[in-house]
Amino acid sequence: MRAYTDRVADFARFLPLSQRSGADESGLTSDRRAAVADCVERAIALLPAQGGATRARSFLDDAGLDDVPLTGDDAASALATAAATVRGGGRRRTRALARTVRALLTLARERDADPELDPAVAGVVAFWASAHAPADRRAAIAGHTVRASDALWSFGSGPAIVAPAADIAAFLLGVSDEPPRPVPGADLTQR
Repeated sequence: MRAYTDRVADFARFLPLSQRSGADESGLTSDRRAAVADCVERAIALLPAQGGATRARSFLDDAGLDDVPLTGDDAASALATAAATVRGGGRRRTRALARTVRALLTLARERDADPELDPAVAGVVAFWASAHAPADRRAAIAGHTVRASDALWSFGSGPAIVAPAADIAAFLLGVSDEPPRPVPGADLTQR
C-alpha cells in the first residue's frame, strides 16, 4: 500500500496545475508569527521620544495584539518583550499580520518615517488585502496587474499598475489614499 501512495503523491507533481517551481519551499508556512514579531520590533525605532509607552500600547492595540502584555522599563524594551512573546507564542494568520502591518504603516506615517517594511511581507499583506479591502479599494485595482516596483511580485491580470510594495499595502489597508498607477509610456499589458 505504501508504494501505491508514494506513486500517487509523486504523480501529482507532473500535473499541469501543480505549480511546482523546483525551488526549495521547505520554509513556506501560513504561520505569520515571525513576520508579526518583526513588525513589532520595527515599531520600536518609530516610537516618539515623549509618550512612547502610551504610543506602544496604542500600537499593540491597533495591531490587534491586545493579548500581548506590555511589560518593561521603557517603551522600547516593552515592545521588544512583546515581539519575543509573539515569536514564541501561538500561530498567527495573515489577518493578524495585516493588522500589524497596518499599525506599523500608520505609526510610520505619523512619524513621517520609512516603515522599512519587508517587500515580501508587504506582498503577502497586499495580496490578502486585495480580497478583504473595502469595495472602493478593490475597485481601484480591479482588472489590473498590481506590481511592486521594488520587489519581484505581482498579482492580478490586465494592464499593470505599479508602486513600491509598502505603498501598495498602505493603499489597500486604508493607510494611504494613493493607489498604484500605470507607468507612463510602458507597455501596460505585459506581466
